[in-house]
Formats: sequence, C-alpha cells, structure tokens
Amino acid sequence: MGEALLGPGRYFGREWNAFKDCLGGGFGVVPPFTLVWHDSEVSRRAPAEVDDPEGRLSYFEEIVQLLERCGVTVVIQ
Repeated sequence: MGEALLGPGRYFGREWNAFKDCLGGGFGVVPPFTLVWHDSEVSRRAPAEVDDPEGRLSYFEEIVQLLERCGVTVVIQ
C-alpha cells in the first residue's frame, strides 16, 4: 500500500497500527484523494491476520474502511 500511495520503495510501516498512524499522521499523502485499486480481487483473497475478535470484516475490508474514514475515495476494480 505504501508503494501504491507514496512510490517505489516507500512504505507505511510493517503492521496495521503503523499503517493507521502513517495514513492519518500527514506522512506523504494528504486526503482527500482517490485510490483506484486495480486487481483488487488478488488483495481480497490474500490471507492476513486481522485483530477483529468478532470476525466481522476481512483484512481487505478493514483497509478499505480505514482509507474511507481518512477521506480517501476507494474505487475497486
């Protein structure tokens, strides 16, 4: 995600909380903007651990929801 938003070799950290902090902390990208997520089905199917004890959302859904809460328009393709 960091490379998609910031460019080659860039990142938002190594785990979920770092991603949330960097996305909302003014590091590199500043919402509002639109993210066109190409080949999103690959990401949707990728296994990942999410700290969601109720099992309501997939990791992919959590990422999209976080982006949208931060003011990013996400276009799924």
